Formats: sequence, C-alpha cells, structure tokens
Amino acid sequence: MGLKSSFGIILVPFLFLFFIDASHGLPPKLFDVRNYGAIADGKTYNTEAFLKAWNDACAHQGRSRFYIAPGTFLLESVSFEGPCKGSITFLLKGTLKAPTEKSKFSTDTWIGFRYLDDLTVKGGGYLDGQGKFAWPYNDCSKNSYCGPLPVSMRFDFVNNSRIHHLKSIDSKNTHFSIFACSNMNISKVRITAPEDSPNTDGLRIGYSRKIKISDSVIGTGDDCISMLYGSQDIDIDDVSCGPGHGISVGSLGRSHEDQYVSRISVKNSSFVGTQNGLRIKTWSPSLYSLASDMNFEYISMTNVRNPIVIDQQYCPFPPCSSWGHSTSSAVQIKNVKFRNIWGTSNSEVAVNLKCSGLIPCQNIELRDINLVYNGPGGRATSLCSNVKGSAYGKQQPLPCF
Repeated sequence: MGLKSSFGIILVPFLFLFFIDASHGLPPKLFDVRNYGAIADGKTYNTEAFLKAWNDACAHQGRSRFYIAPGTFLLESVSFEGPCKGSITFLLKGTLKAPTEKSKFSTDTWIGFRYLDDLTVKGGGYLDGQGKFAWPYNDCSKNSYCGPLPVSMRFDFVNNSRIHHLKSIDSKNTHFSIFACSNMNISKVRITAPEDSPNTDGLRIGYSRKIKISDSVIGTGDDCISMLYGSQDIDIDDVSCGPGHGISVGSLGRSHEDQYVSRISVKNSSFVGTQNGLRIKTWSPSLYSLASDMNFEYISMTNVRNPIVIDQQYCPFPPCSSWGHSTSSAVQIKNVKFRNIWGTSNSEVAVNLKCSGLIPCQNIELRDINLVYNGPGGRATSLCSNVKGSAYGKQQPLPCF
C-alpha cells in the first residue's frame, strides 16, 4: 500500500507535466484563406476573406498558420492587427497583387501588421505592388496636393519576429517599412524595382531597435536600406545593393530631435552601380540630434558614384531656412568607422565628408580604403570639411584629414 501510494504521488505530477509538454508540441492550426472564400484568379478582391481568416488565426490559443496557397490573390489595403492569443506564421506561397485603380492609392499602406509579438512572415511568395500604375502620381516635390502612396508591407509595433524568404517587386512606395519594432530578424528577401522608380526604398527603419538584416538582394529606385530617427542596434550583414541610392543613415535633423541613431553595423556587403555606397545625411539647417557609433566594414564597391559620403548640407527642396533652429546642421556625428572598403568609383571624389560647421564630425576613422576612379584620366580623390578623425593602413585616395 505504501509503495502504491508513493508511485501515485510521483506519477500524477509526471503525467501533468507530460500533457503540458505535449500541448506545446502540437502542430500549428492551419487557416487557409481559400476556406474563407478567397479566390486565386488575380481578378477578385479578397480583402474580406483574408481578414476573416486572420481574425480566427489571431484568436486561436496556440500556434497558428495563416496560409496563402500558390496562385494570384488580388488584395486591397489591409491591416492585420493584434495582440493575438498565440504565435502566428503568415505563410505566403502564392502572389499577392496590389490594386491598380488610382482611387485605391489614397492610403499609406498596402499590407500592414500592427501590435504583434512572435510573428513570422515567410513562404517564398511574391508581393507585387504594381507600382508602374502609381509612380506617375509621385509628384509631391511639385504638387502640394499630392497624397501618400502605399508602402507594400508595413510593420508597426511588432516585436520578436522574423521575416524571411519573401520577394517584393515594383512597390508603389517603400517595399518594407519598420516602425517602433524590436528584435526583428530579416533574411533572404529579394527586392526589385526599376532604377528610375521614385521613392521605392527597399527597407526603411525608424524608431526601432535590435533589427538584423542579412543574406538579401536589393535593387530599387531609392535607398536599398534607410535608417531614420530612433534606429538603434541595427545589424546589416551580407546584403547586395544595386541599383539604388545605397545604404543610408538619415536624413536626420528635420524632426524628432530626441530620437538618436546609434550602434549601426554594415558589413560583408556589396554595391553595384549605385548612386551612393555608404551615406550619412542630415538636413541643413536642422534641429539638434545625435548619430553615433557606426561601423562600416568589408564592403565592395563596383562602379559606385559616391562610395563614402557624409552629407550635412542635405536640402533637396530649398529654401530650408524657414524651419530650422540654425543655418547649419545641428546633428552631431561621431564615432564612425569605415574599414576595409575597396572597389571602383565612377566619380573622382570617392570619399566625400561634408560635416557641419556648427558641430563638426568627431572621431571619424578611415582604415584600409582602396577605391579607384574608373573614369578617364586622374585619380580618385577625397574631400573633407569640418572633420576630426584619423586614418590607418592603405589609403587610396589619400585621406583629407
């Protein structure tokens, strides 16, 4: 009797733990949009079906799989929102196609994810923004009544998540926008838009931290990756950029003066035929801000117009003096390292560091730079203004400080 009681005391807790572990090991529940009325004919709008499937997946207490089968699904602007009861995988096997009617461009988002934790977006499928129908309306520089064009996929307040194995083509605006997110891993994305497509940034990051981007290919009409105010702990590794405007920090200083940019790393990456390579840009004039602790290393440049750029005189739509606190940029740039950067520049000025006369750049390091001018005559040169820094190892062009 004593022995049986002893086994009973031990066995009940054991069985309880077993069932808890087994529940965690259950396969995810599948929510197939076709079961909610979605039709993959490329002609029927499927927004209502997608939202119904999402609501059920989000309410499921456990792992959910939101499934989009092979085929072409036409989709209007949609927002997938949380918080949800469990983790969700957005599994895109087919193609999502954006609207072409101008009446449906009056939004800043095509596909949005908001207020989510433990989200995975993957599947190898396509986001087709059909941007060529919208690019002619990207005329805000000359039309004060212009409206926003939709970002293909936007993540707002999304944490502890992964985006991988996706293809985005011909976005109307930015391909992927990341705002107020943390601990996000983005890998194996392929982004494509024509070189002359306006404002089609590959990835745009703002007010986010602990973002890792790796093993990706980006060719577009604007920045391959841009990091705006509040970007911190951004790690970019093994990214191929071109065509496009390069990888940029900024522009900074026009607003959000208390949202600093810091701890940026770009390494093991390549630029081919881009307008810029590695660029830091701040408005002039500007509000006070800070951009610091940035490392750019092991970078190859092929036929890049401006391989290394710090531009603290950025003002694309003059006059700018009506809104700044100063006539110069008040953004402090410091602790920036350019290391092991090589290749060809298609302009003679391969290194151009134009810092602020109000707050000069501090602790800028050039180490083992080998950039050759591939145009007729002359050698690559460097230009500097208001820079305090140091140079080590091989230097071509010769450093200007």
